[in-house]
Amino acid sequence: MKIDSVGVIGGGAWGTALAQTLRLAGRDVLIWARESETVDDINERHVNRVFLPGVELAPGVRATTNLRDLASSDVILLVAPAQHVRGVCTELRPHLKADQLVVMCAKGIEQASGKLMGEVLNEALPDALQGVLSGPSFAADVARGLPTALTIACRSEEAGRAMAERLGYRQLRLYWTSDVVGVELGGALKNVLAIAAGIVDGKGLGASAHAALVARGFAEMRRFGEAFGSRPETLLGLSGLGDVILTCGSPQSRNMSLGRALGEGRTLQDVMGARVAVTEGVYTAAAVVRLARERGIEMPIAEAVTAVLDGNVSVDDAIAGLMQRPFKAED
Repeated sequence: MKIDSVGVIGGGAWGTALAQTLRLAGRDVLIWARESETVDDINERHVNRVFLPGVELAPGVRATTNLRDLASSDVILLVAPAQHVRGVCTELRPHLKADQLVVMCAKGIEQASGKLMGEVLNEALPDALQGVLSGPSFAADVARGLPTALTIACRSEEAGRAMAERLGYRQLRLYWTSDVVGVELGGALKNVLAIAAGIVDGKGLGASAHAALVARGFAEMRRFGEAFGSRPETLLGLSGLGDVILTCGSPQSRNMSLGRALGEGRTLQDVMGARVAVTEGVYTAAAVVRLARERGIEMPIAEAVTAVLDGNVSVDDAIAGLMQRPFKAED
């Protein structure tokens, strides 16, 4: 399968970092961004000062504000925020060829519909060949060439193996799987768990509480994944457990740092108002809880996070509620 050119939809930190490493891997790369300032920064100064400051980009990384320019790419990476994926795909659809390879890189669930990103992609781009890229990765690490390993999921073995080989790089190792739903859910659910882990950290509840929270939160992730047909081994891999370890263990994670700020007593409005990048877990939490209730999946940690984000309970009351739940067997 020919994969020599890559179109990246999204000029944020992650889209820029992927474009950088793909260019170093020898692919022709073109980024689409809405912000003309970002496009000018990339094309004229080889930097992205707003979303990825301090990283010098390879001269071959180019950018455009015209989605049509990406239509001839061999593969398109969708790195737009999850809540904007449907709108961007609708704009892109008239320009795509049949069986276009489109890889979802957004980690979330559509809040308005409660649909997974793959479902959104199927509706908005029904003729596309779908893939998902996810795993433990901070944009700054990838952009600077630090070793990273991710999972690339595609139901077509030919396409999946080709993408692992052609999109991978000596510092970016890709593992292929056919479990598209599992990879997708791992990336979405860990964002909600990372907010909870940040709250524990911000309240100063200690390493023991942090470890317990992450372990029980991962149990919720596995229950949710099982209900949607994910394979258990997928959530135990890079796109599940690997991403949980990263995002629940470092305030460099936008979701964990938001939770940490909430635990320290700041309001959600104050934290969100000071950010230029999207914190996906804020929008995913309510959708996760809604889907869990519909399917009878017990997810007390996700419920608590959603209640705090919605302003229905305080952080202290949410923690007390979790600690006062009935005693039960771990399994």
